[in-house]
Amino acid sequence: MPSPPGWQNHVVSRFVVEPSAVDPERVAAEGQCVFVAFSPQNGSERLEQSLLRLAPGHHRRQLNRRHQEVLYVASGSGTFVLDGREHVLEPDAGVLALPGEAYEIEAEEELELVSVLAPADGEIERRRVVSRFAECEEGRADENRTFRVLHDGELTQFVGLVEPCRAPDHSHPYDEVGYIVEGQGLAHVGGESVPIGPGSCFHLPPREVHCIENTGPDVMRIMGVFFPAGSPKQRSYDAAGA
Repeated sequence: MPSPPGWQNHVVSRFVVEPSAVDPERVAAEGQCVFVAFSPQNGSERLEQSLLRLAPGHHRRQLNRRHQEVLYVASGSGTFVLDGREHVLEPDAGVLALPGEAYEIEAEEELELVSVLAPADGEIERRRVVSRFAECEEGRADENRTFRVLHDGELTQFVGLVEPCRAPDHSHPYDEVGYIVEGQGLAHVGGESVPIGPGSCFHLPPREVHCIENTGPDVMRIMGVFFPAGSPKQRSYDAAGA
């Protein structure tokens, strides 16, 4: 299957990956394609981020024995089946699957998902299997950023909205991967300023000084996952100052 439309850039850095620059790994089942953006092979030791494409009418079956997994629906629609129960998949929905759970995804129309695997250090309390952006409480990180947490336990999955601006350089104590859903901007990290747009993936190791700048005229929408869990508004400016 070809790279998804709209992923046109070929920028690859230590912290930012464009899926069109990554060779797709064709899985055994017909109608599926996987793009591995970050893994231990390119510096992300604890979080593995992949982009999944599933053609209409096709299924994906998965069992993660030791990891927890969160999925984010970037586009399309389908069904997530766990323990015989069906859950509707639609854009801006987040899914949490626990270690040892076998699930199945069926695509009604072409389905594009962001998958993140994370360690599971103990018993995980799950409030819901599928969480929808519109149903989650809005939080405010600062005057230019809001967010809604989709899942929170040993990890945190959230969707953040960023107004056109450049925030001060800062760092986080947790390990984070992100996916640009909408908007254009720059990732200022590792001494570089890398263009980002819809489909861009990024990895921010703990205490890595960075800034995601929205250079466009509209709101930028970012799906992020970090481990261990915390708050999307948690920031440190000490490292940036140093």
